[in-house]
Formats: sequence, structure tokens, C-alpha cells
Amino acid sequence: MPQTTRGRTARLLPFALPAAAVLAVSACGGGADTGGSGGSGDASGETRTVEHARGTTEVPADPQKVVVLEPVQLDTSVALGTVPVGAALFDEAAGVPEYLGEEAADVQGVGTVPEPDIEEIAALEPDLVIGTESRHSALYDKLSDVAPTVFMESQADPWQDNVDLVASALGKEDEAEELLGDYEARCDEIAEKYGTEGSTAQVIRPRDDVLSLYGPTSFAGSTLECAGFTTPEHDWEDISLDISPEKVLDAKADLVLVTADDPDADGAVPPSISDNEDEFPELYTVENSFWIAGVGPKGGMTVLDDLDRILDESDAFEASE
Repeated sequence: MPQTTRGRTARLLPFALPAAAVLAVSACGGGADTGGSGGSGDASGETRTVEHARGTTEVPADPQKVVVLEPVQLDTSVALGTVPVGAALFDEAAGVPEYLGEEAADVQGVGTVPEPDIEEIAALEPDLVIGTESRHSALYDKLSDVAPTVFMESQADPWQDNVDLVASALGKEDEAEELLGDYEARCDEIAEKYGTEGSTAQVIRPRDDVLSLYGPTSFAGSTLECAGFTTPEHDWEDISLDISPEKVLDAKADLVLVTADDPDADGAVPPSISDNEDEFPELYTVENSFWIAGVGPKGGMTVLDDLDRILDESDAFEASE
């Protein structure tokens, strides 16, 4: 399969709803959708008009109390220095992922990513809510009654595009561009250091009675491709593909990464894979919290650091001097 441009094809085209979606700054607001009245807002009273999946919304020029409903929104906001007051989480019991650092430790959970809690969100009196059309479409009007609300189109879109939208909502487009530039530079460093070009890599996530293979447009897959690897060809169902354990050999690659909540736990690698260990000579376990759920600039850099560690341990990928 011809190699893509190192996982960066999404960066060659501008965000479908342009990052230059900040159309105006005014003291009085205005615009097509003024959002809700919740939150204290920017002390200056100035607003910006942001274009997003639901049209345009007037948001505070410098939002202070942000609630996010998607991992990429949480990661990006923290990376940009605007730590949300609340976030919907995949695992409420586990809380905010540790990789985000101490600055995110006090972010309050507001329900789950599929089912955010409107009352908990309203109690935080946010001045901006960021959600996702594909997941939260039915909640848009209720959220807009709480605070100005901006929706990205889908969590399955190229994650860099979603970083651009979050940055647009926060008024930090230049900072986001710098973060993504650092990510791509780190990809280049790893690709050159280990000579990954021409090698294949596959991420496998064991789930119930299936194995989910992550494709080149997924967060994990695109990061591997950014670092020079190629994903084996499959008939991808959007960002991934589920196969039965009996077809585990379809997941063969030069480097295979199996995700787990605890990579060091007994049984982290399911029997369907461990029983065929000779077919997977370069097999490593990695952590779900950032390889799968850590979508964003901080998660990307964490994955790349982990990949650097793995390749340094590997016999198949020798580091250049």
C-alpha cells in the first residue's frame, strides 16, 4: 500500500469550518446564535463569533469557565492552558486521565461522554460549552440555554481538525498550531531515529469477544503513521475494524501494540494473541488511557514518548547514532 504523508494528510487541508472562524470581536455580542446566559463570561464583555457544526455562536473573547464533553476537547484545552471546570468522561470512577498532569486533577466530572449530565454542567455556571454533533446533537438546545455552545462535527474526524476547532472556540489558534508543529517534529525525530519507513504497525484493542483493529485515520493509527509506519490494509469501518479472535492473524504487522487498562496485568494480552506468540515477534502492551482515549496534543506527545521507549527496547528497530 502506498505510504501516506506520514499520517499528516489531515493537516494539508484547512479545517472544513475554517480555523479563521473568528469573524468579529465586539463589546455587545450579536451574531446568529448568542448562546445561553450561564456563567460569568469574559470580564471585558467582549465576544467572538465562532463558526462550528451548528452554525455560528457568540462566545466570550477569553472564556474562563469551560465545560468540555469529548476527550480531544479536554486534552486540547489543558494543552492550551485553559483547564476546564468540568468534563464528561468515559470512566467517571477513574476520573481525569493521569497523563494530563496535576493541572487537570481538579476538573469535575459532568457525566459520561455519551451521556453528559445537564444539571451538573449548569451547576458549574460555565461561560462556554464544547460538545460534539455526532454524540450530543439532542442536547444542543439545552446546553445553549446554559451557556454559549460550540459543537465539533464528529469525534471520528481527523483529530487535528478538532484541535483547530477547540482552539478557535478558546481564541488560541496560534498556540494550537505551535502544539501540532511540535507533535509533527517529534514524529519526524522518531521516524529518523529508528528508520520506521517501510515497516507496518497495528494497534489491537481487545473488547468483549472481538478484537478491534485501529486504522490509519484513528488517533493511534494516525500517530503511528506520522512516525513513519504504515498500517496494514483492511476494509476499515471508519476508524477501526472488529475481527473475531479466530482471525487474529489478520492483525499481523512488523510492530503490534495491544492496548489494556493495565499493560502490566496478567491477562492483558488475550489468549487468542498469546497462543500465537510466534506470529507476533514484536508485540507490546500499551495503556488505553492515552493510546486510545488520549486524543489531542498532550496525548499525541505521550503516545510518541511511549513509542520511543518501545522501539528503543525492540530488537527489530535499532536506533541510529
